[in-house]
Amino acid sequence: MSRVQTVTIGADDGDQRLDRWIKRRFPQMSQAMVEKACRKGEIRLDGARVKASARIEAGQSVRIPPLPDAPAPRPTADTRGIADADVAMIQGAVLFKDEHLIALNKPPGLPSQGGSGQGNRHVDALTEALKFGYKDRPVLVHRLDKDTSGVLLLARTPRVARRLGEAFRARTTRKIYWAIVAGVPSPVMGTIRYGLVKAGGRDSERMRCILPADVDRTDGAKRATTDYAVLERLGSRAAWVALVPVTGRTHQLRAHMAEIGHPIVGDGKYGGSGQENPGDGWGAQLGGEISRKLHLHARSLRFRHPITDREITLTAPLPDHMARSWSMLGWHENDVPADPFADED
Repeated sequence: MSRVQTVTIGADDGDQRLDRWIKRRFPQMSQAMVEKACRKGEIRLDGARVKASARIEAGQSVRIPPLPDAPAPRPTADTRGIADADVAMIQGAVLFKDEHLIALNKPPGLPSQGGSGQGNRHVDALTEALKFGYKDRPVLVHRLDKDTSGVLLLARTPRVARRLGEAFRARTTRKIYWAIVAGVPSPVMGTIRYGLVKAGGRDSERMRCILPADVDRTDGAKRATTDYAVLERLGSRAAWVALVPVTGRTHQLRAHMAEIGHPIVGDGKYGGSGQENPGDGWGAQLGGEISRKLHLHARSLRFRHPITDREITLTAPLPDHMARSWSMLGWHENDVPADPFADED
């Protein structure tokens, strides 16, 4: 049995019913228990009696009476076909969740969906472990490449999936990626507008860049636009860049950076597998202690909540291999602006 406690409503938990917030925060409390505690005045909002159906706002305080200990989690039919380690991994990747959506910090190496050669270990298959009491599994709203880490959104209802999908198609969301690239792009801030078309041949997923003027007369080609900004540099050998995919084409960031002579470190598909990189660009590996894994991370995502219309910004910590590279190079996450393109906008 716990003691009386006072909990402050967080910035991401406002604008919802009190009973729903309590049941998510304290799963040992049933609806009947919440309503009874409200009637008896054991649950209070900012010190006053409150109904279970009252709406709460960020910054308010909720008095919670002594509660029975939460039951130990037991395997359920939802996750019975998923390894315990994968359940822990995918649930531990949750950055944000409410009754409408879930955001993950997707680990590198985990595909968003199944496909050729992907097997059955991917985010879409693991959503059984992300139901958190809902009847239906959440669904992916967008995708990240297998080796790209960072913010990934899932919708918990069809209505929310439609609205978020519309927001991505209308480009009203704001995605910022972080990467280390070979050499230092010049100018230090710019826009890449090469079109993209499937390269064909043995690697069916590889994209080929073409000049913007050739897009309309190239079968299957699509226009693509990427904004970039250099945040820090390692002499002329490498740079920490922020990338904004104005369009959302397959492998867009990787193909665009390689095309301008500054492939993303660890990108064997577009940057070659050569270990030597003497500077001024090219070569997908820096060598030494720097990991050979892809250094591309969906750092942040800003969007309007599809139901509450609140602006939400989600930020994903770097994966381990990138965090080690940042530490080795003496770069610090808090030393750069969250959105280096804000003044340009």
